[in-house]
Amino acid sequence: MKKVLFYLLLLVLAPIAVLIIITPMDSQKQYIFGFISLAIMFVLGFSKKHSVSMIMMLVSVLMSTRYIYFRATQTLHFNSEIEAILGVGLFLAEVYIWVVLLLSYLQTAFPLKRGIVPLPEDTSTWPTVDVYVPSYNESLEVVRDTVLAAQCIDYPRDKIKIYLLDDGKRREFAVFAADAGVGYITRNDNSHAKAGNLNHAMKLTKGELICVFDCDHVATRIFLQATVGAFLKDPKLALLQTPHYFYSPDPFERNLSGGKNIPNEGALFYGPIQQGNDNWNATFFCGSCAVIRRSALEEIGGFAVETVTEDAHTALKMQRLGWKSAFLDIPLAAGLATERLVLHVIQRTRWARGMTQIFRLDNPLFGRGLKWQQRLCYLNAMLYFQFALPRVAFVTAPLAYLLFNLNIIHSSASLIFAYALPHLILSIYLNSRMNGRYRYSFWGEIYDMVMAFHLVLPTVVTMLFPKRGKFNVTDKGALLNVGYFDFSVVRPHVIIAVLLAVAVIAGIVRACAHDYFGVDPNVIALNVGWGLYSLVFLLAAIAVARETRQTRKTIRIDVEVPVVIHYASGISSRSNTLDLSMGGCRIAVPDDRHLTDEIEEIELQLKSGSISIPVQVIACDEEAIRLQFEEIPLDRRRELVRVVLARADAWINPPKPQDNPFRSLLIIIRCVFDLFWLTWKSRRENRRLRQEEAKRMEEAREDNVA
Repeated sequence: MKKVLFYLLLLVLAPIAVLIIITPMDSQKQYIFGFISLAIMFVLGFSKKHSVSMIMMLVSVLMSTRYIYFRATQTLHFNSEIEAILGVGLFLAEVYIWVVLLLSYLQTAFPLKRGIVPLPEDTSTWPTVDVYVPSYNESLEVVRDTVLAAQCIDYPRDKIKIYLLDDGKRREFAVFAADAGVGYITRNDNSHAKAGNLNHAMKLTKGELICVFDCDHVATRIFLQATVGAFLKDPKLALLQTPHYFYSPDPFERNLSGGKNIPNEGALFYGPIQQGNDNWNATFFCGSCAVIRRSALEEIGGFAVETVTEDAHTALKMQRLGWKSAFLDIPLAAGLATERLVLHVIQRTRWARGMTQIFRLDNPLFGRGLKWQQRLCYLNAMLYFQFALPRVAFVTAPLAYLLFNLNIIHSSASLIFAYALPHLILSIYLNSRMNGRYRYSFWGEIYDMVMAFHLVLPTVVTMLFPKRGKFNVTDKGALLNVGYFDFSVVRPHVIIAVLLAVAVIAGIVRACAHDYFGVDPNVIALNVGWGLYSLVFLLAAIAVARETRQTRKTIRIDVEVPVVIHYASGISSRSNTLDLSMGGCRIAVPDDRHLTDEIEEIELQLKSGSISIPVQVIACDEEAIRLQFEEIPLDRRRELVRVVLARADAWINPPKPQDNPFRSLLIIIRCVFDLFWLTWKSRRENRRLRQEEAKRMEEAREDNVA
């Protein structure tokens, strides 16, 4: 009955919506209509009900569609071929954004916040699990703690087996696996990269469920107890994905001055998007931190090898056969983010190439087995990675008029503003309302801007030749001893930024002397404003290339653990840790003894027992002592992993504050100012260091002469 009423309501409202979309208005009437619509939405915004969000979403769709209709029917008139090419290209870019906007609304309209399905008390009914840790060229230092954390997972020992899948065929890995007591699997070739590695392991193991962790993703102790119950409840469940949480900062968080106070770049995907996908039974496999039913994998012939994003393609193939997927929005594992911008670009390029391959080789719109909601969710994921050309079109569009006097939108500036502002303001406001704790306003512009120029060629080539390209591994765990500006990554950004700056200055000059140049100052103002907007985000993207030093090998985590301090004199005192890492800790100063007596060892007092670790004092002040751990045996390191990285609540943090679009924009502008300030400061510091070095060399030369 509810469905019948819904379709009847849709039948009544559809003609009204069409009428709203196609009714032409002059700029004055459109301003009034847009202002009234925005005022109503802002008043409704005081209510936090989901139903109100749905109403606002429908209004946003209407205003955005009305803008696209206006662009299609009133602005595509050109005076030359070059204007037509550029103008139609810009319009197609806007259509792309409109389609992605509509699909994202559908995708995130009804997020499913799934809970943990508890396991039965009778452990004999629990399924057997194979834990795979694939590796290729990563260092043992990165892989070791992932394997040790997997051994800390609370699950019956006779029902879990852990395997290190070493595609690098390294002897030290085989020795480590033997010492740790886990399985070691390698193969003669590296065909099909990670997917081939996993498929090879499937032939040699037999667990009912397969749990995959990338070699830098450290699981918490409750990972399987929180995920396996869902497979017992639903025999058609093939995949349960959990978030990818990163305990190290990515290039945006580390290199931008305001980056520490914003949600991680992946928070939006591992939040509202995957929750929305889950509602439509369209959760993607993300390559790690997931549990998969072996029988479902065997039915599709194992992990997909046709594309370089084997994860999403594997999920798509399973769902075509009627298997279900789920998303549990609880961080049960944590990994290392890409340390440098160039590595981030390489990783995202592989993702873009892989999703484009799926679009061409196994398009979700075609073929059998999927519901229309699943098709659209997968389609949106693949279309998202085609943003490069549209983004470049938006950034460079003001140059056409400001530098070459080409009019690629044939309409008055007033009418463009009247139609565009409600469309833009409503979409920004609604995204802030629905996703504001996961992605702050305008930050998506920076993420896309960083990648846009790098993705144009790979996505276009892959669209034309989908079988080209190979899997590349993202390097992680590296240190950066000296900060530097990675100009090679942002060279195209700098070139376009210079052109935009010149264009904006030229536009201001022409606007001030509009009678002399014979131009419309309103059109100039529109393009100058557009150019300044693009310039701000280009400069913010350039600022990400200012790589800061990264000299700490291990990430410190705030955790308070009782500790006994053992001094060289044989005396002991009690304290507690202020933070803890796999390489050291910071403890509260219990007394003044450390000033006269050497600290030889500390004893961490854990619920499971105590761990004695030899240490060296690195630094101290009135409140804390910084200690570095010396090498410890594997069994003690495993216990350290248990308390530092594998705690059940290790990665559960309070959500970020709700987004405020104005505050978010101010943070971005501050990042731009800091780019110039810190660059100037760095140049001045380098000049000072060079002068001091020259002075020392001169003094040394004089001493030699003397």
